[in-house]
Amino acid sequence: MKKIFKFIGLVFKGIWKLISFIRLALTNLIFLASIAVIYFIYIGAETPEPTVPKESALILNLSGPIVEQPKYVNPMDSLTGSIFGQDLPRENVLFDIVDTIRYAKDDPKVSGLVLALQDMPETNLTKLRYIAKALNEFRAAGKPIYAAGDFYNQSQYYLASYADKIYMSPDGAVLLKGYSTYSLYYKTLLEKLNVNTHVFRVGTYKSAIEPFIRDDMSDAARESASRWLGQLWGAYVDDIAANRQISAESLNPDMDQFLALLKENNGDLASLSKNIGLVDQLATRQQVRKDLIDVFGSDGDDSYNHIGYYKYQATMSSNFNVTKDDIAVVVASGAIMDGSQPRGTVGGDTVASLLRQARTDNKVKAVVLRVDSPGGSAFASEVIRNEIEALKEAGKPVVASMSSLAASGGYWISMSADRIVAQPTTLTGSIGIFSVITTFEKGLNELGVYTDGVGTSPFSDVGLTTGLSEGASQAFQMGIEHGYQRFTSLVSTNRDIPIKELDKIAQGRVWTGQDALNYGLVDSIGDFDDAVKVAAELAELKDYNLYWVEEPLSPAQQFIQDFMNQVKVSLGLDVSALVPSALQPVVNQMSADADLLQSFNDPKGQYAFCLNCLVE
Repeated sequence: MKKIFKFIGLVFKGIWKLISFIRLALTNLIFLASIAVIYFIYIGAETPEPTVPKESALILNLSGPIVEQPKYVNPMDSLTGSIFGQDLPRENVLFDIVDTIRYAKDDPKVSGLVLALQDMPETNLTKLRYIAKALNEFRAAGKPIYAAGDFYNQSQYYLASYADKIYMSPDGAVLLKGYSTYSLYYKTLLEKLNVNTHVFRVGTYKSAIEPFIRDDMSDAARESASRWLGQLWGAYVDDIAANRQISAESLNPDMDQFLALLKENNGDLASLSKNIGLVDQLATRQQVRKDLIDVFGSDGDDSYNHIGYYKYQATMSSNFNVTKDDIAVVVASGAIMDGSQPRGTVGGDTVASLLRQARTDNKVKAVVLRVDSPGGSAFASEVIRNEIEALKEAGKPVVASMSSLAASGGYWISMSADRIVAQPTTLTGSIGIFSVITTFEKGLNELGVYTDGVGTSPFSDVGLTTGLSEGASQAFQMGIEHGYQRFTSLVSTNRDIPIKELDKIAQGRVWTGQDALNYGLVDSIGDFDDAVKVAAELAELKDYNLYWVEEPLSPAQQFIQDFMNQVKVSLGLDVSALVPSALQPVVNQMSADADLLQSFNDPKGQYAFCLNCLVE
């Protein structure tokens, strides 16, 4: 009888498991169906083509960071980023911004431009200068530019300085803090945790690993950083001074001078900004709208005739001509990693595949490699460089266009190009190499955990829990020295610089684009447009398309990307409040350092990376 009841119990248990499985499956299906319904209602639904109904001002209301290439964000990564205060509403592709301003310049429906940049975060000066070039072209077409804001951070004010008139709130301020490079240093922390950090490097100025072996910046790193930071800040100040027709000295007071000026203005930062010529008029939002109504006309709703940047983009038509030859553009933006990697990093195999695609495409006659990278895996960098060599052997010229940063591995992938074009404020060079290995045998021993065993070779006992023998350490250092010699010999060969002279400008030292030109590391000073012109000249092209070679998002990725963006916009999703705002800078820095360690995946553990090139 017991066996019968046990059997019946097993049957009912199995039925209940089946019911639970079906219930869970149906719940998931309903959930996915709900997402699909929301997607098609709010995103996928057919909407009429947007137009500019009447002559209007284009509002450049950029929200989110300015990037070289949009990346796919995993939904869980997006949520995690929000918790740690890193999630931003959207990404704005640099080239889209410039193309939109240029399109509006020739659009008779666009009568002017209003810079409303309060949601634009700090951006590298090199990218800002490219946008500023388009703003100058817009003004040269006879169309006015106005800037309106409550407060201006340093990047927002840089673009605002190109306006014909700058408005600011009577309670606002222009916040110019200069450029800096600061890192957290973990030497003492790692010692307290009994973590052994084994560092192997070549290059007096190769300071990428200093946060793991020091508690402060070395004198060599301080000397190098001071030079290029001074050049960047000098370029920023000179541009602002020229735009506002004020002295550079007034933009760069020391603390005593600033306090004296602030005292003269009774502590009023807005009055100070106006009195030294940073802004033209202190005005409330209502006053600004009234003035702009006088310029652009009323929209009948207490504002001026206008159209926002994102809405205006949807009105733009493509000028891509399938009958023309192509100049391919391949973007290498982010840390360089081995293998295939998603957007936001430079996968050695991924970028090599894109370059190979351009090489085998008969319509592509030249390639522009757009580089914005602090470097990374030496092996992956060489994989990319080899593909550039293959392009040249196929008779297709390659031009490297350096953006904000093309240092270390970023320079490695650029050096074999037929021409290298950098901007004066590009950070490049950092020709050096290092390896970092952390082991935990001391910490484990403190906890009473030991490692023991036998192996078949001198390297069998090398590991996270066993540490490194003296012989293994010597072998790693010799490997790093060979990697450095490989790096410098390639630069010497490709740039036609004698190896003895090269060693003076290598050693991991960072240079601005202007210095790099003087030392022969780049061929000319120019922006992306100039690089494209050089590529066209080398390929003897007069009429061509720009063909952006990219790894497309899968349909599922695109669906999730669009859905997550819609949810954030519709619901205002922002859970960054879970971390106190005062702690977010520290959390962000530690998270960035953790991300850096995660990007170290070179098969031989050798890295050409410039950590202190990341400017604040």
